[in-house]
Amino acid sequence: MAGGAAILLTGVAAVPAGAAEGGVSFSRVSVNGGKPIVVGVTEEVEVPASFRMTTKLKYDGGPTVYPYRGNATSGDTPQTAIITSDCEVVDKAKGICDFDEWLYIDPRHIDFGNEDAGTWKTAGRVYLAGDAYDTDDLNLPLQIKRATRVTANASPEPVTAGRTITVTGKITRANWDTHTYQAYAGRTVSLQFKAAGSSSYTTVKKVTSSSTGSLKATAKATRSGTWRWAFYGNSVSGSKSSNGDYVVVK
Repeated sequence: MAGGAAILLTGVAAVPAGAAEGGVSFSRVSVNGGKPIVVGVTEEVEVPASFRMTTKLKYDGGPTVYPYRGNATSGDTPQTAIITSDCEVVDKAKGICDFDEWLYIDPRHIDFGNEDAGTWKTAGRVYLAGDAYDTDDLNLPLQIKRATRVTANASPEPVTAGRTITVTGKITRANWDTHTYQAYAGRTVSLQFKAAGSSSYTTVKKVTSSSTGSLKATAKATRSGTWRWAFYGNSVSGSKSSNGDYVVVK
């Protein structure tokens, strides 16, 4: 078994091409706990992963699992680096090892852009002794999404019972091409309320964001509590709720 942590630098480039060998299998694969990978505009994202590899072949480089588009051996990958742990031996005689892994996605990389949002596939690879390697398509879809931000402000504060509360806000989304958050127009966003003493929010109504990402709704003041906006995401954008704004009803 090969030992030592392995680092694979890919530079958000094409997966290297070449003939794959057999005799290796990957199982128990988990990337980011099965949750979408949500990426902002400046901070590199560390994505945890784990997997089991079974092989009796000798290998040189640490095994990895990684997202790809196109072909598992010649497609594109979004990560800038991968770090793989040492083998945790499960069954030495059968060549079974468990691994932990950390993928790094940097939105500031020159080759990373808005087109990278959406569904990716997942593959596993290990470099064998010599120049050969084994690459397996793991049939595991993975979502990479643009981060969203939502703000909220409820007024007046305090308010008289029976009067109208106006809740405003704004929804923006990460633009990986410009590295800024920009207005997210035409999105359905839920206005939610949590009464004082309650532990959960209830949706009061839904609105569509304006061309500038603005949100606005009104509701009758009946009891003190917290107001917020909640966006539930889509195939290319992450979900996000605003901070709550507490309003006292007199």
